[in-house]
Amino acid sequence: MKVSLAKKKIIVKEYQLEIGKIQVFDTYMVSIFNEGVTLTLERVFQIIGIAEIHFKNKPFGYVSYRKNSYAVDPTIYSHLRELENLKAFAIVSVKEIDMHNFNIEKLFYKKAMKFYIEYDNAIAWVKRRVKAK
Repeated sequence: MKVSLAKKKIIVKEYQLEIGKIQVFDTYMVSIFNEGVTLTLERVFQIIGIAEIHFKNKPFGYVSYRKNSYAVDPTIYSHLRELENLKAFAIVSVKEIDMHNFNIEKLFYKKAMKFYIEYDNAIAWVKRRVKAK
């Protein structure tokens, strides 16, 4: 009988920011923002900077793990859209309001973006998109 172990996700680096934390993995990054923050353009530039450190000239994905409620300035997506190596953007939440917000946010982003209830499904989709590019 063969027993295969699930591949463990190893965090390459974790950043503790004023608005929450960013976890960087080998081909993607995950954000978990604090309750009540507003994700502004200035704060997104911090996240873009982290992406440039770890994924310069290398395809990657992004997962917004929405455990907490927070506000997103939808104009940030025009800047994220310019990141040519960002190949997948997933949002994970069980909240109905986040599903409604997602429908608005994807109008601004206009690239590969999906909504998931299950974190592991989002990670699997992001990895497939990054690998395919």
